Amino acid sequence: MSDIKPALVIMAAGMGSRYGGLKQIDPVDEEGDKILDFSIYDALQTGFGKVVFIIKKENEKDFREALGDRVAEHIPVEYAFQSLSAVPEGFKVPEKRSKPWGTAQAVLSARELLDTPFAVINADDFYGRTAFKEMRDFLVKTADDELYRYGMAGFKLKNTLTENGSVARGICKVTEDGYLSSVTERTSIEPDGEDARYTEDGGKTWQPLSGDSIVSMNFWGFGPSILPELDKAFKLFLEKLPESTDPLKAECYLPMVVDSLIRSRLASVNVLPTFDKWFGVTYREDKKSVSSAIQKLKADGIYPEYLWK
Repeated sequence: MSDIKPALVIMAAGMGSRYGGLKQIDPVDEEGDKILDFSIYDALQTGFGKVVFIIKKENEKDFREALGDRVAEHIPVEYAFQSLSAVPEGFKVPEKRSKPWGTAQAVLSARELLDTPFAVINADDFYGRTAFKEMRDFLVKTADDELYRYGMAGFKLKNTLTENGSVARGICKVTEDGYLSSVTERTSIEPDGEDARYTEDGGKTWQPLSGDSIVSMNFWGFGPSILPELDKAFKLFLEKLPESTDPLKAECYLPMVVDSLIRSRLASVNVLPTFDKWFGVTYREDKKSVSSAIQKLKADGIYPEYLWK
């Protein structure tokens, strides 16, 4: 498998409701680069073979002009479109629902473009080159056997928080030999000193979390075998949607599907630890600190002044 170049799948369909705009194409440095530029640059440097953008169809023109066409001069680029109406035969979209179906459906929307191992990332997160190298090495050396063999970049929770509001993270339990045993999605996490806390009732009560907890930042490595499993999981999610607390907003999360495969003993997930500091633009107020961090990385020679020249 060493000759295979993995694909990089980038989930960029979200409009950034907390941020207030299409943050995926908002520059974060003086040269006009986006966070996505750095992820793609790192992927290209570490041996990925193509990029698949998952976007909304209505954003395609803006996305191509702001990022896609420029990147396509350096690495093959393909597009998949996440849509609220893209539900399997026999299912209907609930009346008044306006948002797509979450990260599992996002990856599923790219199924026709994926026939090699691939990594999945968020569009608005800066992961660092170490994570890309570790993931690429894992994907080219690993194949399914009696289990699906997947990977996940694991970050320390305290390295992934913002001072400007709450964030969603997949809280992971990891075995002593480095395998993911479970991942639980927490959607409202805030810093609490060196540690963190989360709420499930709108802030009425809070539960503590260790700052050293390993979290998923939606940087996954899969073989094509994940795609039929995502299809099954999405159908099951839609079947149970009427029972959910909010059918208009419930989402089918990628970490929940992975967790189910682990619990069913169908998959193993190697946790690839990285101690780099994550940063991203969850809120508009985050942009200043992200821009400062980017400029320092350029000043330190980690990245050239102009990525694509």
